[in-house]
Amino acid sequence: LSETCGLVTMCRAGDAPDVIAKTSGRAIPGVEVGIMNIDGALLPSEEPGEIVVRGFNVMSHYFNNAEATAEAIDADGWLHTGDIGVLDHDGNIRITDRLKDMFISGGFNCYPAEIENQLLQHAAVAQVAIVGMPDPRMGEVCAAFVVIKAGETVSESDLISWCKGTMANFKVPRKIIFAPELPLNASGKVLKTQLRTML
Repeated sequence: LSETCGLVTMCRAGDAPDVIAKTSGRAIPGVEVGIMNIDGALLPSEEPGEIVVRGFNVMSHYFNNAEATAEAIDADGWLHTGDIGVLDHDGNIRITDRLKDMFISGGFNCYPAEIENQLLQHAAVAQVAIVGMPDPRMGEVCAAFVVIKAGETVSESDLISWCKGTMANFKVPRKIIFAPELPLNASGKVLKTQLRTML
């Protein structure tokens, strides 16, 4: 994160292998890391929200761009990273998604990476990308773009039924679009903006 001049968190030599494998570690000395909800309140451990950072290494402002600075750094000095994550009880951070990918369905925050990881547990699913789809009643609902594994078959209704048995109702895809492949950028990330135009 260039706005923090590099290092924010790190695992320590004595951390358990599970902590090293699944988290980005704890804040370095002189830096605070928190999880904030959309109302600007800091959340307790194990609750997902936007990762915020403040400390000696956080930039003071964007050069000649007061508007972007005001969007990135709040009145209390917290830099809003745009990443979604959770802090465990020991202060280790786990990044789970990007804020720009999150959508709200019927008042519930939907984190695409969480839903994607669940769908990847299905035996027929090779790849999946989740996006929010406009809905007149719920605001947005979940839409899934799915690439099926070679030699496997599954119908939209069967996959939706499977989802209903494995996740909360507001996370269940209301539409599944089967695709031969997902559009990727040069670094291999799914182009979700392109997928949204295909709904």
